[in-house]
Amino acid sequence: MDKQAIGNATWEKMKETPVIKVVFFASVREAMGTDHLELDASEIDTVQDVILRLARQGRGDEDRVLSREDLLVAVNQTMVGLSHPVATGDEVAIFPPVTGG
Repeated sequence: MDKQAIGNATWEKMKETPVIKVVFFASVREAMGTDHLELDASEIDTVQDVILRLARQGRGDEDRVLSREDLLVAVNQTMVGLSHPVATGDEVAIFPPVTGG
């Protein structure tokens, strides 16, 4: 999408909208139907807020997957808990438990 296609006012507003990038891995990615998206950062203070916003706007399987208690989350590539703060420009990664061998 470019500036000409959407108009100057809308383009400027989009540029100023504070966002949080959310990336998904493995079964979470499959349930979400995408590998990433951007959320408007307004009214989001913690990782839990990110997950709740995603679950509310879901279309089906997202709510079940996002409500798992064993989800793993990283903010800016550091593993964190659900109460960890997030801010505009952060990257939140959500993925299921990982096993190795």
